[in-house]
Amino acid sequence: MGIPPGFESLFDETYVDYANADTVGTFDEPPPELVHRIHLVATPEPGTVTACESIEGWRFLPGGRLEPGETLESAAARELYEEAGSKPTGPLRVFFSHIAHSRNAAPYLPHVPHPTMWWIYAVIPTEVVGEPPTGVDGAEQITAVRHLPVSEAIDWMADSIDDTGADVLRLAARLGLV
Repeated sequence: MGIPPGFESLFDETYVDYANADTVGTFDEPPPELVHRIHLVATPEPGTVTACESIEGWRFLPGGRLEPGETLESAAARELYEEAGSKPTGPLRVFFSHIAHSRNAAPYLPHVPHPTMWWIYAVIPTEVVGEPPTGVDGAEQITAVRHLPVSEAIDWMADSIDDTGADVLRLAARLGLV
């Protein structure tokens, strides 16, 4: 599949400061052994997506790194609960990835693929089960969880420190996934 017009920047090589990595977007299928992070376009109902905000002011799609021994599905379920108070109700569908090339000499955690890793984005149907738990070791401190119509979620997430989530959500909408 070619890059849809208007989404070139999502696929361009970009430096990501907080990860000290260069990324490039792709529709290619990720090699399972290189997947490091998963980000979820969670859909609690048709036309609605879940977006989160952290105490630092980041607005983002729920997700994060895979822990040792986790499958994509178990990581998705854990991250959805920890960050959005939600649980999956169906299968996840990976639709886009960033291939990240770390500039660090060694991985920041022993189980992280290095120097190349994949950050994947998937659509997943969900059910809201409550508020995200507080005090989860290693988890972001969530200050807001919103379940918004797709266009409102894109606008809300675009007004953030990093608007990648908004661009990924626009891509999911363009591909007819939400």
